[in-house]
Amino acid sequence: MTSTAKSSWSRTRHTGAAAVALTAAVALLAGCSSDGTSDDPLAGEKADAGTVVVGSNNFAESTLLADIYGEALKAKGLKVTYKHNIGSRETTYGLMKNGSVTVLPEYNGSLLAYLDSGAEQKSAEAVNEAVRAKLDEKLTLLDSSPAEDKDSVSVNAETAEKYKLTSSSTLADLKEIAPDLVIGGSPEFQTRQQGLKGLKSVYGLEFKSFKALDAGGPLTQAALADNTVQAADIFTTDPTIVKEKFVVLKDPENLFGFANVTPLVHKDGLTQEGVDALNEVSAKLDTKTLLDLDAQVQLEKKDPLDVAKEWLKSAGLL
Repeated sequence: MTSTAKSSWSRTRHTGAAAVALTAAVALLAGCSSDGTSDDPLAGEKADAGTVVVGSNNFAESTLLADIYGEALKAKGLKVTYKHNIGSRETTYGLMKNGSVTVLPEYNGSLLAYLDSGAEQKSAEAVNEAVRAKLDEKLTLLDSSPAEDKDSVSVNAETAEKYKLTSSSTLADLKEIAPDLVIGGSPEFQTRQQGLKGLKSVYGLEFKSFKALDAGGPLTQAALADNTVQAADIFTTDPTIVKEKFVVLKDPENLFGFANVTPLVHKDGLTQEGVDALNEVSAKLDTKTLLDLDAQVQLEKKDPLDVAKEWLKSAGLL
């Protein structure tokens, strides 16, 4: 894997956690969707003519993004149904190819890594071009949003205050202070290029020590919050960032690749009006906004459909 390839292991919080899997299983058995429809997400039937089926993977952010896409399409007069909590990319990609799902929120670099694990990721647009070249001929990507959900090195509030680090600080700003810091992450983070190896080779960072935890999950979150570690691999739209006032350090050299939220669509299932509606969503959605929306759903326990509608209204899209 190249230094800029989005690593598949970094997405394990979305597809491998037991709690997420249990939630997905319950949703599948119930056949529920956020608009009250009753669809089996694993059914292979093609969408009815004139109906846009918006799908989501089995984690909270994907459901929220699907609701944003679906309600934006409804606002343009399109008929929309939902298939939420389908499962992993292996399943959703198959349903996209056979036309069972029309629209799916994707992450461009992660999708490229799935389609071509050895592909380099030099820029967001280059990633999109590479994805389009590898996609099934019936599928395409629309415009990517600036919003990204990817690995980051984040520091806790205590460390940020001590060393005067802010949301404008970069990984390069850690060079002088890294020897004083313990960094945490998954065991793989210690040996991956998109981990300690890359932090040293790209940014010259050598930390005091490394603590093996999990892939951006509760162990890592707790260790960073209680100052067991002062820096950690945290996903950029993790609501814990808001709750614990973590500071995400910028990655100007794109060590962690690209993971821009991007609509994946079945070409025959979406009109130009629908394409324009989703591109308008992408133009308005950035990482800070997505982090706030995720926090409303995951911390404040608001209904994702309500959060989606409220944001679309505030953005002038509903």
